[in-house]
Amino acid sequence: MHTTEHIVNRAMINLFGCGRSIEAHIERKKSKLDYRLDHCPTDDEVQRLEQTVNEVIGQNLDVSVEFITQTEAQNRFDLTRLPENASETVRVVKVGDYDECLCIGLHVSNTSEIGTFKIISHDWDEERKRWRLRFKLE
Repeated sequence: MHTTEHIVNRAMINLFGCGRSIEAHIERKKSKLDYRLDHCPTDDEVQRLEQTVNEVIGQNLDVSVEFITQTEAQNRFDLTRLPENASETVRVVKVGDYDECLCIGLHVSNTSEIGTFKIISHDWDEERKRWRLRFKLE
């Protein structure tokens, strides 16, 4: 699930030009991600997102980890989510050449271990311009 979150985030950036999720709740059976968007995604856009994520998963990409200093990370990542007491060394998780981000979570070693990504529901908050996506893996 957690590695899938990375793939979904990159797909959202690529397809919608938005940032990474603004809120995430990752669980074994189902998970949810929230994004700031300028519009509610159409059914075609939701289907394209699901298809894109599954195409990336199907590439059997290796997932790797590297450690770099916060100074090195400044030009590559948004460090605003780091806690004040974060160490000088940060952990970068890479999903092949598709995505990389700062992360402390557990990940598979290859996307072939993930399964099939399925969007089970989504909703739109017009006032807050916030799209919530719920997904599971089959």
